[in-house]
Amino acid sequence: MISLGPLAFAAPWILTALIALPALWLLLRVIPPTPLSVKFPALRFLLGLESREETAARTPWWLLLLRLTVAALLILALARPLLHPAPPLTGTGPLLIVLDTGWGAAADWDKRIAVASAALDQAERQGRPAALLATARTAEDAAPALFGPRRAVEVQTRLASLRPQPWPTDRAGALAALQGFEPGAILSVLYLNDGQSDGALAPLLARLAQLGTLDLRAPETLPKLLVPPPRATSVAAANTIDLQVRRAEAGPAESVSLRLLTDAGQVIAQPTLKFADGETLARLPLTIPPDRRNDVARLDLVPEADARPTAAGTVLLDQGWQRRSVGLISSGALDRSQSLLDDPYYLDRALAPLANLTRAALDDLLKRPPSVILWPDTEAATLEQRSRLRAYAEGGGVLLRFAGARLAGMDAEEGPALLPVRLRPGDRALGTALQWTEPMPLAPFAATSPFAGLVAPKDVTVKRQVLAEPGPELAGRTWAQLSDGTPLVTAAPAGEGWLILMHVPARADWSSLPVSGVFIEMLERIIGLSHAVAGGAEAAVQAGVPLPPQQTLDGFAQLGPAASGAEAVPRAGAVTVGPRHPPGLYGATGAEAQRAVNLTAATVTEITALRATPKALPADVRIAPLGGSAEVDLRPWGFTAALLLFLLDLLIAYGLRGLLTARGRFHRAGVAGVVVALLLLPENGKAQAPIQMDPHAQEFALKATLDFRLAYIVTGDTLVDATSKAGLEGLSYILQRRTAVDAAEPMAVNIDQDDLAFFPLLYWPMADSQRPPTPEALERINRYLRTGGTILFDTRDGPYGEGGLGTRRLRALVRGLDIPPLAPAGPDHVLTKAFYLLQEFPGREAASPLWVQANPTPGGDEVSSILMTESDLAGAWAMDKAGTPLYPVSPGGEVQREMAYRTGVNIVMYALTGNYKADQVHVNTILERLGQ
Repeated sequence: MISLGPLAFAAPWILTALIALPALWLLLRVIPPTPLSVKFPALRFLLGLESREETAARTPWWLLLLRLTVAALLILALARPLLHPAPPLTGTGPLLIVLDTGWGAAADWDKRIAVASAALDQAERQGRPAALLATARTAEDAAPALFGPRRAVEVQTRLASLRPQPWPTDRAGALAALQGFEPGAILSVLYLNDGQSDGALAPLLARLAQLGTLDLRAPETLPKLLVPPPRATSVAAANTIDLQVRRAEAGPAESVSLRLLTDAGQVIAQPTLKFADGETLARLPLTIPPDRRNDVARLDLVPEADARPTAAGTVLLDQGWQRRSVGLISSGALDRSQSLLDDPYYLDRALAPLANLTRAALDDLLKRPPSVILWPDTEAATLEQRSRLRAYAEGGGVLLRFAGARLAGMDAEEGPALLPVRLRPGDRALGTALQWTEPMPLAPFAATSPFAGLVAPKDVTVKRQVLAEPGPELAGRTWAQLSDGTPLVTAAPAGEGWLILMHVPARADWSSLPVSGVFIEMLERIIGLSHAVAGGAEAAVQAGVPLPPQQTLDGFAQLGPAASGAEAVPRAGAVTVGPRHPPGLYGATGAEAQRAVNLTAATVTEITALRATPKALPADVRIAPLGGSAEVDLRPWGFTAALLLFLLDLLIAYGLRGLLTARGRFHRAGVAGVVVALLLLPENGKAQAPIQMDPHAQEFALKATLDFRLAYIVTGDTLVDATSKAGLEGLSYILQRRTAVDAAEPMAVNIDQDDLAFFPLLYWPMADSQRPPTPEALERINRYLRTGGTILFDTRDGPYGEGGLGTRRLRALVRGLDIPPLAPAGPDHVLTKAFYLLQEFPGREAASPLWVQANPTPGGDEVSSILMTESDLAGAWAMDKAGTPLYPVSPGGEVQREMAYRTGVNIVMYALTGNYKADQVHVNTILERLGQ
């Protein structure tokens, strides 16, 4: 390599070709230009014939200079010019690249791959071999192994195949891989550290320093840890999620954002947590409605700018955490004629909006234990059933028992204790004809009670109750009491679960509590204390059965099919995340015994920054920023300039020969040359890389034009994009079955690189992770809308409407687009009769207005360029390969799904046919079908 100040040539021997430029000058100079050819009648040729001798004109000097410049540019480009070349590698032996590939490397993975690739390019230019060592164990649980030394291009291929792993690095294994490595020369060692330190780092650095000159690179900002929220305790609010994020070092105050997602990728909430100055932990107790909390399946830490997600920034929630199933012991059917006297009637009315209530006999409930079992006083239990109920509670279940005449008449219970406190025989009656006392109201709930924060209404009174025996433990087991201090609700832990007693029945004859709003709130708090259990005798049988892997996370926190090396995990106990147990979901789909394994639960609970452990570094080694190389390859610029000058020479040659004009019109050859030149000119006058036929663009164009296809905009959110794909596949299937539209498999469209003109309709769902379009993409979208394209925006907000996250995200994304005024599609709009006769446009959520352009452009066949809905249409259309719907629809069920399919068919027909159905030809038929 030859360096000339900031400029260097990696292949300087090619510059010897510049010697041939003078010979090329002489050759071009003696070759005359092509004779001019003029067409005219032969008689005129004879009349103008003169017998004088003429010499051929020579090529103009400026044209010769232009052609020599083209040749010189080609030679210089082939010599691989480099601007600000990187300094040469140190040492005399191979280049050794040590790359951390654990979870911490995912955040800046692209940057570290670019640094390693630049180093390999430099080794290839210097003719030096290279070796590569990845420090994390592979998915097959293989220890780190040294690849090489080999040619740098071979190592480059191996580097491109690496991906970060969702578990920590194995630096001890990396050190073992280097023990037998004796290169016999001084190495140039590049260690791309993930910025973290552990006990095995110091020995590894010492070994690398022995092998050669060590260049240690580490990121300046470390990824943060999202801590799994703890389950509710007896003093925690039942509907509160305790969000916690940790950072490696105490620093200035900063904010981070989280996303609470459903299993379909919909954003339920996006709270912001704040680190105080000098603190490493940020906390936020987030309260959400119970019906929405049950939908939370995943917590994601929103990565910082130019960073990618990591496995430590994602927490999966198993279904036992999300959903609460409640079982009601009931040996018979509900007697509607006496429903107001039946405990199950009040419990059913109170729990309907809170949980899935199952009424069954006790033996049937214990076969598949729910999270909470309600035991009315009207139901009896045998000694064997009592033992199973006790095992159920100790296994993590919540047994909520209600008092009544049966319990009041029992002197003592037989079998295992199923009461939190000892009871006095009989019961206490208040406000009767023989007593002066009045019915007692509720006392305010104590701060240590799970009911803390609830308001005790003054109109809720108790006329009769069972009493607890006084004792030293009674105060600590009392969750609610009357104004005179007598307990109303008592509870005691039993193993992993709870025994809870409400000292009144669940009907209204002993108290007015069951018909009050606070009764529902109290039940809601009690249900919030529960989690998925496998109680009873069945629990003992299933406790030793491990849970097989269902879905696992990769290094970029993408949830997909279980990894090949994943093994089953136990149902309880800590799990160390690694190749055998990667983070993910374990157990059968939909089962309450499903378990979520998270990286930050037990494996990675804190981060030690490399910069905070200077003793781990060798004496002469310093940490450099990960950064990138300032080296710029000038080959694309050289080839582009040579190509442009060649086209200019071609046009000049046509002009000198008179081929650009022929009787006032462009000649075919001249037109072809001009068209080619215009197509190849760089935009905005900037030089570009050599013009090549992009295989992806060619394949994309062929695929989009050979068949009619629906298309969706790629958002970058895996779950949202998968739903869009499945939804358009389902709609394409419906179109094939019911219409003349033969729709092929839908296509994904990247607005930053793909051509939009091939599709009459684009589906664009809102995803919070999608970045705003670039100015070039905005111009491409505006051009698409102006030339007759239609975009269907879907905010997927459903009942939240304009206040939802999707609507706010849409407003941020469309800034810079030429969005016309919109209005809801009225009953006379073409969309209501494009194929089916519709009155509303539902999707997965309840029907919301379908917004269209208020005044469509007449030149576009009066088709609105913008359609907008909030109903999550793709979620309703989505089906698997067997034609089975993937997601439920609410609240209309399958009838609503059918209307969603019809909405999709009408939208496609509207985009294809325009105002065809807006004319009056079909009015009579339409009115006849409507029965008018």
